[in-house]
Amino acid sequence: MPQVPQTFDALAVRAWCGLALDALGRAREEIDAINVYPVADGDTGTNLYLTLESAVTAVEAVFAGHEAGGGGDPGRPTLADAVRAMAHGALIGARGNSGTILAQLLRGMAQVLAGDDAPAHADGTGLGLALRHAADSARQAVAHPVEGTVLTVASAAADAAGAADGDCGAVARAAYEGARMALAETPDRLDVLRQAGVVDAGGRGLVTVLAALVESLTGETPRGPAARGPGPYSRTEAAHTVAAPCADDDAPPRPGGPAFEVIYLLEAEDASVARLRERLDALGDSLVVVGGDGLWNVHVHVDDAGAAVEAGVEAGRPYRIRITHFGIGDAHAPGAERTPAERVQRAVVAVVPGEGLAALCTEAGATAVLARLGEPPASGELVQAVRRAHAREVVLLPNDAELRHTAAAAAEQVRAEGVRVALIPTRSAVQGIAALAVHEPQRRFDEDVVAMTSAAGATRYAEVTVAERQSWTMAGICQAGDVLGLVDGDVAVIGQDLTETALAVLDRMLAAGGELVTLVVGDGAPESVAERLQARVREAYLAVDTVVHHGGRQGSVLLIGVE
Repeated sequence: MPQVPQTFDALAVRAWCGLALDALGRAREEIDAINVYPVADGDTGTNLYLTLESAVTAVEAVFAGHEAGGGGDPGRPTLADAVRAMAHGALIGARGNSGTILAQLLRGMAQVLAGDDAPAHADGTGLGLALRHAADSARQAVAHPVEGTVLTVASAAADAAGAADGDCGAVARAAYEGARMALAETPDRLDVLRQAGVVDAGGRGLVTVLAALVESLTGETPRGPAARGPGPYSRTEAAHTVAAPCADDDAPPRPGGPAFEVIYLLEAEDASVARLRERLDALGDSLVVVGGDGLWNVHVHVDDAGAAVEAGVEAGRPYRIRITHFGIGDAHAPGAERTPAERVQRAVVAVVPGEGLAALCTEAGATAVLARLGEPPASGELVQAVRRAHAREVVLLPNDAELRHTAAAAAEQVRAEGVRVALIPTRSAVQGIAALAVHEPQRRFDEDVVAMTSAAGATRYAEVTVAERQSWTMAGICQAGDVLGLVDGDVAVIGQDLTETALAVLDRMLAAGGELVTLVVGDGAPESVAERLQARVREAYLAVDTVVHHGGRQGSVLLIGVE
């Protein structure tokens, strides 16, 4: 049997997160299939997976930082470091109702395990206290708690853990068994589950996560969740069985239910969030607000998505706003037969850094994945985008050198589902634009991929940005506030004026020749920069064309491509 930790420390957190992500990946489709509450939209397993994937990424980043010498003990972060990263990663990556509650469960654990007096590692008693606080804080985050849901399962796990004696492994086993038995009883507590013949999907996901906790602490894989219901069935069958009720079990279900799911991160003070909860509760249902210390994740189902976002603006600064339309005859409409659409032959999925390029790619027929500054998409998000494209053949454009491995992992997962995927290793959005410009769906797949790869490879790329801190570069030492011109990923020019730096970068790129210059102008660029660059091309470089796109909030002030 492999050596396993006797206490809950940073290594145990890392192992737990990795095992839980793997387990949710295997169970995702099963959990999606039993998702009938609060909305039968069949995405609970996927949302839990994406939420935990974000937590795993944050934990791995902490370990990587210590291994590089960034911490006091190289190679080994503290338990507090690991659980804080886990909770923060889950918070910023939380998806859907279930993912938002999972994020609060992890945050509740972190509040106990990363407090001012927290030890370097937790014993069984400490782990039990963390699970108790997790369950209580998750229940407080939900506007109208309903029994028979993941909240019931979490409370049962905490009760069992609190009654257990022994080390962390014994406490984890007790929590798992308590959750497992509570999950089997969820149909008795919630009519929508009983009528559909299923257990709660969010609770099923939590049991999976707790099973991974047991494995990480004992090396043993516990037995699966207690079976309940008539057996396997399809999501469509479950949706036809019963309408999804509203979140308050004291109120009658409203026919149809809200039309939109609204999720956003919010920077706001506690007092403002308290007022926000009241306003959103009046607007819709399934309200969950989690977080603290100035950063919150807000989830609600409403008919007026604009009003939900405006409420966030009044409370603070909302961002990473996601609005999903459930659709007529979809999540809230029982008995509405949905005929799966026929797959298209070919599609392109492109990661882009700003809203402007997202609109451009969409107009060109591609599925765009928005990568905001400091928030690169996870592999699960790319997998979801490929699935949304609903094609037999997909060309994937990561448009960022840092996303190569993430995109490769997503491609492998989708290939296993029978989709033919070609990954073109584009390193900048301007290379993606060049590839998309020569895309022809009517060509043979291999020929189309070769043409797109050739166009991307023939495009040199550059960006103009502003340094946030002092650092060493290929062009010398830069100070915070300096304008940096990067060519093919390396700093080539350091300047003080943005337009002059952009002109210097453009001259460097065109010195080797070129036929087409593509400029993608961000929101932070001076209004005259595009005109100045176009004028330079007209005056100094004959037979070179220029095209300008507006990228919006894209991180870099300016992107330049030369074909």
